[in-house]
Amino acid sequence: MNVEPSTTPAPNCSDGCCAPAAGPDPQRRAALARRVRLLVAATITYNVVESVIAITAGKIASSTALVGFGLDSIIEVASATAVAWQFSGARPEARERTALKVIAVSFFALAAYVTVESVRALVGADAADHSTVGIALAAVSLLVMPFLSAAQRRAGRELGSASAVADSKQTLLCTYLSAALLIGLLLNSLFGWTWADPLVALIIAAVAVREGREAWRGHHCC
Repeated sequence: MNVEPSTTPAPNCSDGCCAPAAGPDPQRRAALARRVRLLVAATITYNVVESVIAITAGKIASSTALVGFGLDSIIEVASATAVAWQFSGARPEARERTALKVIAVSFFALAAYVTVESVRALVGADAADHSTVGIALAAVSLLVMPFLSAAQRRAGRELGSASAVADSKQTLLCTYLSAALLIGLLLNSLFGWTWADPLVALIIAAVAVREGREAWRGHHCC
């Protein structure tokens, strides 16, 4: 993935994600681009493993939240892959809208699936069982994802790359979902609150819809 800096960084970015007007020198820029590529590769690798574990554990425990979490991991892989595809061409800006549409449609599909399964669980079908694997996975993700997101966002901001910053926000989303998933699984395991699992899944679906709308509209930093 080639991450290219913006040639005209906006001077008034609301959350401060844009690089300073001067920008890094060529040597520093090359180092930052390599760092972003490595971080994206690490994120993709982790999310592939995470998705396999979450979906498998979710199916075993009939946990809609765990399955939804695993599907969200696939969405994060799709997001990073779309950014990589975008910057593989000679004119990345020409591919940006298509990449964002692909990401948006994936989010909407995730939201639809999770919503249907959550409603089924809430009305009494397939109550979620205890999942030690799911709890451990959510806890590990809660520790790992913030570091990956922060590192990529710092590099993206210094480089002036809006796509790198946007992809880091996808990784940050996984942190929030990990926390929600962990709470839901613990409530179900400790107190037998089977409704907690589909409720958390609905939260995941709502977040997916929001992120899908942002992607469809093409809203991204810088």
